[in-house]
Amino acid sequence: MEACKRVLLTRRFMGLLGFLAFTSLFLMFFHEMDMTQQTIADEKMNRTQNLRKQLLNETCDGDREAFSDGMSLMELDNFIVDDTHGIIYCYIPKVACTNLKRFMFVLNQNQLDLDLMSLSPYFIHNMNNFTLLSSFPRAEIRAKLKHYTKFLFVRDPFVRLISAYRDKMQNNEYYYEKIAYSILRRYGNLSQSSQTATKAFASGVRPSFYNFIQYLLDPQTQKQPFDPHWNQMHRLCQPCLIQYDFVGHLETLQEDADLLLKILKLESDIKVPPGNYNVTTNGFVWGWFRTVPLEDRRRLYKLYEGDFRLFGYRKPVELLDA
Repeated sequence: MEACKRVLLTRRFMGLLGFLAFTSLFLMFFHEMDMTQQTIADEKMNRTQNLRKQLLNETCDGDREAFSDGMSLMELDNFIVDDTHGIIYCYIPKVACTNLKRFMFVLNQNQLDLDLMSLSPYFIHNMNNFTLLSSFPRAEIRAKLKHYTKFLFVRDPFVRLISAYRDKMQNNEYYYEKIAYSILRRYGNLSQSSQTATKAFASGVRPSFYNFIQYLLDPQTQKQPFDPHWNQMHRLCQPCLIQYDFVGHLETLQEDADLLLKILKLESDIKVPPGNYNVTTNGFVWGWFRTVPLEDRRRLYKLYEGDFRLFGYRKPVELLDA
């Protein structure tokens, strides 16, 4: 009887060992599979990065004068510096810059455990909270541009314009009094519109999207530097004068941000918060541009053609063909 019990226990024990061995192999298999898939994804993203940088170099080499305006110290105000980690970020308004500034602020403060979303937009857009490249002597600027890791994020140029219009022209009191009021008077046939945003918004008075495009295309507007929210991205970050180590796209923000953190060796320390950015379609863009006459759409494309070409965005032929 005892012998039978021992045999039974032995069999159970061996069965348990076999089950554990099978489970271990099973888990190892899926772990290896996950690692393989991650490696494939990383390799794909690295190839994408190389293609983006190659396109920049080739497009700049083909017409460097057209894309290079020369740089003043004012233009370097878009470059945020983190000396601790050796990073320079050229921020572009309407391209996830709120969350990317939060990321840079935390790095600058070396407080990697800080909740990035606890930093309010009002606080994070106060540039006194950052170290800007323009604050350094020329020799030091050149040294940092040569040795630091430089990155930027870009976005489809026309979708960025839609975002700028919605944010600054529809319900923004500061921009109403700064720009929108004069747009209404010049292009909206509203010579008697209220100068105060509160009264105008209460009565539903705002520049139309087409009024905004008219403003951008007006030769008088183009005599002065554009507001950063609709200035051309290549004018803000000068990719034909500065060789970027990383070019992110808003359309692939999370994947690009994860790869950037790996390149910076910070993937275990911090995460870039995901943004609430709508996936746009041709129908979405057409919904905004259908009120803009064909000839004005073509003129607008010429105005932002550099951004389309340099950053690899498809020419929107559905908006530009008759």
